[in-house]
Amino acid sequence: MRILIYWFRNDLRLADNPAFTRACLNADHLLPVYIHDSKEQGTVYGFERQGPHRKIFLRASLDDLKAQLQAQGSDLLEFSGKPSQVLLQLLQDTAANAIYCEQIEAPEEIEQVRILQDQGADVKEFWQSSMLDPQTFPFELEKMPDVFTAFRRELEKVKLKFAQPIDVPKKIPSLPAALPPASILPSRTQAVSHPYLLGGASHAHAHLKQYLERRLPDSYKVTRNQLIGMDYSSKFSAWLALGCISARDIAAQLNEYENCHGANDGTYWLWFELLWRDYFRFIHFKYGQKLYRASGLTGIPVSPSYVFSFEQWRTGNTGTELVDAGMRELHQSGYLSNRMRQIVASYWIYDMKGDWRAGAAWFESQLIDYDVYSNQGNWLYIAGRGTDPRGGRPFNIAKQTQDHDPKEIYRKLWLSPE
Repeated sequence: MRILIYWFRNDLRLADNPAFTRACLNADHLLPVYIHDSKEQGTVYGFERQGPHRKIFLRASLDDLKAQLQAQGSDLLEFSGKPSQVLLQLLQDTAANAIYCEQIEAPEEIEQVRILQDQGADVKEFWQSSMLDPQTFPFELEKMPDVFTAFRRELEKVKLKFAQPIDVPKKIPSLPAALPPASILPSRTQAVSHPYLLGGASHAHAHLKQYLERRLPDSYKVTRNQLIGMDYSSKFSAWLALGCISARDIAAQLNEYENCHGANDGTYWLWFELLWRDYFRFIHFKYGQKLYRASGLTGIPVSPSYVFSFEQWRTGNTGTELVDAGMRELHQSGYLSNRMRQIVASYWIYDMKGDWRAGAAWFESQLIDYDVYSNQGNWLYIAGRGTDPRGGRPFNIAKQTQDHDPKEIYRKLWLSPE
């Protein structure tokens, strides 16, 4: 009798979840769990590591996953604490043979698995968060090109587009007889963290379906730098961040769309952005912990952050209207356009001489689409501490304001009195 624990991490879905499918095939009884990490509580900067918008989106995503599991005769048990301690106790309580989970190649997540293995737990990890399968690459990840353009060209040269997604498991094994009580009870209230975005795989697939049906990929490259609304960008990122939908699934459906309607700049650019997401993941296999040093991959010292200036930036009270509008949108909605993310990050690093790590931590707290790889990669990129040979990316705020908000529509929207 083989009992397995499936530890959901950032893969809150049943469709195209190879690790979960493998667990289903290898188990007689399967216990699906999610653990709310107690380390997520606070930061050295004095704010919560997981802000209210992220919590609401996660809650909706977990409720959606639980409903899908229950529809197939299973369930999702939620616990709070240190993942290693919770999982070791669950192994003991259920007499489970092993833990199956997705592989996350970031320092804290690697450490969680290492602690489990050091305690004798059998942990089987599966890499599955990328659009492409690294086993098909024409190079080893440890020797991958540093610069994104070279990385992209190497993959396009061998015509790699995406790995084929897989279906939902045909059958989910029953729960173990010895079932520990969950420490977290799901909330059935569908509170809205963002006016357009609701957490969960069901909403992710519904959004992708309408996005393709309305032919929005065709205009993506033209509209992607806009600041207001739902349709200027794909909005896939929030669901991708928690794994409510996979990058492979999106890429496969985008490929079908191209087969039906023809490829164009917009469809290519969507794939291009998914490839950037992959790049930030794979560069972790090459540089790992070095990406989390204050100096990043450089020897450049970090500017000290001052509490007062950080509070000005964080709350949208710098006196620079475009930046303030962006920071208020982020705080009030949990979202920010890609263009505005670059603008406010550049302003914090270059105009306010702030520590890039404080900015990255604030984004982690606030963004409903926070993703450890992309957040770290993008802040390193702007700060000139990553792999880009051009150094940092300071933005001319006056030019950005004229280019992207010439009629003050965005500023008036977010700076008007509530």
